[in-house]
Amino acid sequence: MRRWDFLEAASRRTEFWAGVRVELPLLLGVLPFGLVYGLLGLQAGLPAWAVVAMSSVVFGGASQVVFAQLWGAQVPPSLIVGTVGVVNLRHALYSASVAVLLRELPLRWKLLLAYLLTDEAYMAAVGRLSVGPQGPLRHWFLFGTGITLWLTWQLATLGGVLAGAVIPAAWSLDFSIALTFIALLVPGLRRRSELLAVLVAGVTALAAQALPFKLWIVLAAAAGMTAGMLARRWDTKGRA
Repeated sequence: MRRWDFLEAASRRTEFWAGVRVELPLLLGVLPFGLVYGLLGLQAGLPAWAVVAMSSVVFGGASQVVFAQLWGAQVPPSLIVGTVGVVNLRHALYSASVAVLLRELPLRWKLLLAYLLTDEAYMAAVGRLSVGPQGPLRHWFLFGTGITLWLTWQLATLGGVLAGAVIPAAWSLDFSIALTFIALLVPGLRRRSELLAVLVAGVTALAAQALPFKLWIVLAAAAGMTAGMLARRWDTKGRA
């Protein structure tokens, strides 16, 4: 192996393991999240193999939980697809955020990282990608965060399916889903428009709980995004 090949391999390992280490603290919320999804999937009437397979095929924690809840409520398939699609729109925003930073990568890398780009992986890696030391191998950092999350999610889902009804309902593990997203969201709130978007979405979600078919999710997301877009002028005035 030539000297520069060795140095490049070492740099890849350095970036990869740095991504793994940054992701590890977030797994404290991912593990119970995956357990809850496994339990909800079974309770909704999905076969065990489908619950586990969805974690590999879809790999979108919140959308998988929403799918299981709507399936259990016997919501029409068209509405399930629409609601899950709205919940997953945030992944398009993540992709747009990092696309310009990773535009030089070959297609195989873009496809792999797009598949692994979920909430926790993005939040752990975006700082390194956008403001960290620049270099041609920094995508290995995102790969480290993403594959660590992927492996943990598969194991947690399998654990939830195997646990079945063994875990007492009194543990209220489903609340860990909300805690996970709160922990991801709050540190990233830096603009007044972002804070307003969160507040509007939260108030809307609470006020619309009585809507059928979990439509409060769609309504709260739309209200929050609209409020944030309308309030962007506050951020512009603040910078001025």
